[in-house]
Amino acid sequence: MTGAASCSSLLMWRAPLCAGWLALCGLPSLALAQAAPEPPRKALRVCQDPNNMPFSSVQAQGIENRIAEVFGRKLNLPVTYYSYPQRFAFVRNTLRFKLPEQDYPCDIMMGVPVGFDQVSVTKPYYRSAYALVIPLGIGLDHVHSAQDFLSTDPARLNKLKIGLFDRSPASQWVQAHGLVDQVVVYKMLDANPTQYPGQIIDTHLKNRQIDVAVVWGPIAGYFAKQSPGSLRVLPLTSEKGVRFDYPIAMGVRHGEREWKEQVESLIEQSQAEILSILQEFGVPLVEGTDASTRKP
Repeated sequence: MTGAASCSSLLMWRAPLCAGWLALCGLPSLALAQAAPEPPRKALRVCQDPNNMPFSSVQAQGIENRIAEVFGRKLNLPVTYYSYPQRFAFVRNTLRFKLPEQDYPCDIMMGVPVGFDQVSVTKPYYRSAYALVIPLGIGLDHVHSAQDFLSTDPARLNKLKIGLFDRSPASQWVQAHGLVDQVVVYKMLDANPTQYPGQIIDTHLKNRQIDVAVVWGPIAGYFAKQSPGSLRVLPLTSEKGVRFDYPIAMGVRHGEREWKEQVESLIEQSQAEILSILQEFGVPLVEGTDASTRKP
């Protein structure tokens, strides 16, 4: 699965796995940049969404910010950020944005789905999966897997409000298991830059506006860690017709072969640091995470 197909399946991780990426996948491919000598870098210039925790923030507190700092130290370069809301033609306005006589504002996206063809995608540096997030103490403490959830007493199951993002694998999953009537659908793309995908857990699930949520794993893990002991995160296993796990890579401009190779070398050199950061943020990891031992 490549291009628009893989990106659309990925939905909500970035706003939401993807939040801007799904819309971008529908765009026609832009002309590839011509290969040219790559000048020496004076900084590691990162394209980021300013309000997309746990991935990035203007305060540089996200997973991708932390990994960028690791790369900056290895390159002996300062890390700078060019912030732009990911929901508004993000690639075109960041990595590919260049005025005459000016340089690009940033050179790398720290997290893109494998198969996203608007950038030159590196080898993946982790693989995660969508997860079912369940509050403890609401009569679902017996649930330790998707099968446990689906086997719950129908009288109880049919009363639950299940929050998910539209056009995601979660949408396919509830449809496959006859749970559509319980769904509370969240927009994948919200024009309001103050909104962030994690609000589905951070506020709506905690305030019981919904009973359970199905979201991209890094979002589930991070916001569950903010309320230790109150939420259970259950990574979902892909099943016939529904793919839940995806590899995440980095993206550079097409045509910058040397830079891409350098970034891939940094990924290889930094596996231990990357794994530590992912674990610190509670990211559910699935087999094949560490250096792409599993094909996308």
